[in-house]
Amino acid sequence: MEKQLVTDWHRWESLIEVIKSYGLELIAALVILIFGWWLAGRVKKLVLRALDRVPRMDATLKPFLSSLARYAIIAVTLVAVLARLGVETTSIIAVLGAAGLAIGLALQGTLQNIAAGIMLLLLRPFKVGDYIDAGGISGTVDEVGLFTTDMTTFDGVYQSVPNGSLWNTSILNYSRLPTRRMDVPVGIAYEDDVERAMALLLDQLKNDERVLNDPAPQVLVTSLGESSVDLSLRCWSERSNFWALKFELNKKVKLWLDAEGISIPFPQRDVHLISAAEAGNASPTGN
Repeated sequence: MEKQLVTDWHRWESLIEVIKSYGLELIAALVILIFGWWLAGRVKKLVLRALDRVPRMDATLKPFLSSLARYAIIAVTLVAVLARLGVETTSIIAVLGAAGLAIGLALQGTLQNIAAGIMLLLLRPFKVGDYIDAGGISGTVDEVGLFTTDMTTFDGVYQSVPNGSLWNTSILNYSRLPTRRMDVPVGIAYEDDVERAMALLLDQLKNDERVLNDPAPQVLVTSLGESSVDLSLRCWSERSNFWALKFELNKKVKLWLDAEGISIPFPQRDVHLISAAEAGNASPTGN
C-alpha cells in the first residue's frame, strides 16, 4: 500500500513538473495569439483611417491594403506563438514551407482569387463606385478585397464575387467613360412621309439640352420591316443623363409622331381563306 502511494505521489510530481514546464508556455502562447488577433483587427482599422487622410488615395486600394496589413500581423503572431512553444526558427520555416505547399495544393482556387485581386488592382479595369458587367455578373463595385469583390446589384442586393470570376472574363465598365451613345428604335407606316418624320425627330433631339452636339445626333433608316419603315434615333449624352433621357425619349417619340399624324404600326398579317371548291378550281389539273 505504501509503495502504491509513493508511486502515485511520484506521478503527481511528474505531472506538476510538466505543467510548470509547459503550462506557462501554453498560457503565454495563448495570450500572444489572442493579443495578435486583436492587434491585427486594430491595425486594419488604423490603416483605413490613415489612408482616408491621404489626399487622392484611390478608394479601391484602401480595403486591399488594410486587409494585407491585417494578414501580415496574423502571420507574425503565428510565428511568435510557435517560437514561444519552443519550435526553432529553422523548423518554423520548414513547417511554413510544408504547410504552404499543402495549403497551396488544397486551396488553388483561393490563391487564384488572391492573384486575381492583385491583378485587378494593378490593371484597374474598374474602381470602387463603377457599375460593371462581367460575364453576366453586374452591379456597382463597393470593395475590392483580397479574396472577393463586394458589389450591389441595380435592385439593391448585396453580391460577393470571387476575384477569379471577374479576372477570367471580359468586363464591361459602364462608368469609366464620361459619355454614352443611345439608340432608340421606332417604326413608321409605309404610307407616311419618311423624310418628314426623320426631320421632325431630329429637330426634337437637337432641342433637348441633354443631347450632345458633338457627336451630332442622327435619325437613320435601319431597315424596311414587314409592316413598318424602321428608324433609329442615335444620340450621345453625359453618362449621368443616359437612363433618364433614354426612358423619356421612348415616351416622347410616340407623342411627337402622334401630334404630326404619323402612325407607328404594329405587326400584322393578312389571312386569306380559300374554300375547298376554290382550291379545286385553282388546281393546275382542274380536279
